[in-house]
Amino acid sequence: MLQAATLADLDRIGHGFFTRSGGVSRGDFASLNCGYSGGDDPVPVERNRALALERLGAAPASLCTVRQVHGAAVILARAAEAGRPSRRADALVTDRPGLTLGVLSADCAPVLLADRAGGVIGAAHAGWRGALAGVVEATVQAMVSLGARPERIRAAVGPCIARASYEVGPDLHRPVVAEDPESAVLFLPVPGSDRLLFDLEAYVLRRLARAGVTNRHALAEDTCADEARFFSARRTRRRGGERFGLMLSAITLAD
Repeated sequence: MLQAATLADLDRIGHGFFTRSGGVSRGDFASLNCGYSGGDDPVPVERNRALALERLGAAPASLCTVRQVHGAAVILARAAEAGRPSRRADALVTDRPGLTLGVLSADCAPVLLADRAGGVIGAAHAGWRGALAGVVEATVQAMVSLGARPERIRAAVGPCIARASYEVGPDLHRPVVAEDPESAVLFLPVPGSDRLLFDLEAYVLRRLARAGVTNRHALAEDTCADEARFFSARRTRRRGGERFGLMLSAITLAD
């Protein structure tokens, strides 16, 4: 379990960006796969989620997740939901003590947020589509609606695909730069082609800044390059595979 300095010293708030290690799944999902969608047996997935929550110091039954769709919808979490989630969204917020918010990723950027003074936490799944659609800003705004203030929010961007590993095409470059021309600096050309390398982590940090979050940090871990520690959709598909696990990132508000 990895932690960010921006969140680690907050009283009553626990957080963790989990790696792929320390679980019970096998094969393509070895070992701490916390996602139901990839084809793993639900029994080890449920056990992996419980193991992660135990390491976080939270009750396994406290976890709230969503069916992620690469959009900008945010769910207000009021109660935990056991098993496979039914609600479609890419972020959750709550001010309810005793709840744990979780998002899943395997190259997309997980974002955990907290306003300790306001007693509000949030978690967002930010791939490039969701980030472009405004999931980061929507999460901050949802936290504000519960009493948080952007200048008090601390945010951490967890392990995600790094620019050196993230080759993209003009179909990604065009909408990102059209929405914010200053984002052009996040792309590096691949010589001899129309391909580019995109810095998703820096893009998410920029969106946090636009939302008014000044206390923000990124772990700078490349999920695609580090096979021993992380699942990666891009790495798996480069090899012709389709089955891969999902890593949990979670934040909890203690009673």
